[in-house]
Amino acid sequence: MQYILVLQWPATSDTDFDALISMEGLLDADLPDAHGLVDGHDFGAGQMNIFVHTDRPLEAFQDAMTSLGHDPRWVGVRAAYRPADGDLYVVVWPKTLEVFSVS
Repeated sequence: MQYILVLQWPATSDTDFDALISMEGLLDADLPDAHGLVDGHDFGAGQMNIFVHTDRPLEAFQDAMTSLGHDPRWVGVRAAYRPADGDLYVVVWPKTLEVFSVS
């Protein structure tokens, strides 16, 4: 896959971690194979991330929105993608976000 899409939320508690695991499982079940593969998560430094390997980052983000958009945490999502062999992220959401990083 050419890109890595990262879905990111603020996180600090065990409740946040439990939500991350739940969201990751739901997205893994819902994401069409043609749009990507959920490839794990990380948690720490005040944030939690779900990683999706994909050739179609924008379609994968739309699928994530469909799958997870009902969760109240969705309103706090930040999303960006980068080439699998690169370091520079392209922001997907929110459109006003200027800097994206994974700690």
